[in-house]
Amino acid sequence: MPDLIPVLVTGGAGYVGSHVCKALRQNGILPLTYDDLSTGHEQAVQWGPFICGDIADGNKLEKVCREYKPRAVLHFAARAYIGESMGMPAEYYRTNVLGSFSLLEAMKNTGVKHIVFSSTCATYGIPETQPITEEQPQNPINPYGNTKLAVEKMLSDFDDAYGIKSAVLRYFNAAGADPEGDIGEDHDPEPHLIPNVLTAISNRTPLTIHGADYPTPDGTCIRDYVHVCDLATAHVSALRELLGGCDSFACNLGAEKEVSIRNIVAMAERVTGKSVPHEIGPRRSGDPARLVANAARARELLGWTPTQSDIETILKTAWAWHCRQQAKHAA
Repeated sequence: MPDLIPVLVTGGAGYVGSHVCKALRQNGILPLTYDDLSTGHEQAVQWGPFICGDIADGNKLEKVCREYKPRAVLHFAARAYIGESMGMPAEYYRTNVLGSFSLLEAMKNTGVKHIVFSSTCATYGIPETQPITEEQPQNPINPYGNTKLAVEKMLSDFDDAYGIKSAVLRYFNAAGADPEGDIGEDHDPEPHLIPNVLTAISNRTPLTIHGADYPTPDGTCIRDYVHVCDLATAHVSALRELLGGCDSFACNLGAEKEVSIRNIVAMAERVTGKSVPHEIGPRRSGDPARLVANAARARELLGWTPTQSDIETILKTAWAWHCRQQAKHAA
């Protein structure tokens, strides 16, 4: 059996990172997970070595790169909650910007020349037109988006000066769980809609829908949900492109499907056979009415087509994971 290709995965114990680690291992690549477990889970590290460390610890990152000699880095380590970022921007700049700088400097000093970066549609802010293409102006409206855009600019500068090639992947709404049940979404607190819908069903506590008076067909916000396993596939393809010698690029990752909050609630009721208790609350500051991807560039560059991102599949896999976790906690 040929040797596995080693890659460093920062934040590999987190939600998207752990799903990507599984996909990497299935494709002959050894993920070396680097995570401080502040939000990730050690039990999610199942497909390669685990190194506990802070993303801002440049000396440790450099030591890891020299010891393990990764061919590339997949960079997920970040704070990632828009609402939280509004109240604690200092922590977001420390982790997301200074942490990314520490990582890139370690790469520069050890000769690692390829990085896949977990970015976000939040860098676009309130888009001028929809669906959103990569040519849209990037004008973030919150510290989270600002920090991700700052890293994108840093990557461009490190490419120009040091030849570090990057694949910037701008996610829309990651959702769902591993169909085999190995890993899933597990945040505390949980900021995302679908897990909170499922928790409302289990606990019979009302879900708050933030605003029902948006200029959309049913008054609730519309988003573009992409299954986390489809995201993982895109990361493997992006890594292969970089290792194959392509130039730096950025692309959107979305399913190109419009799904409202009420659509999510209705499908959750259909999938689970249970009602979703809910109430209408005020709008949240900075929530655009509609965010939908144009993912044509990902199709062209990566040959990427989502296969599990219909909302029914997303909810079925998320519900199976949710029920498994509920049973585990009850045991």
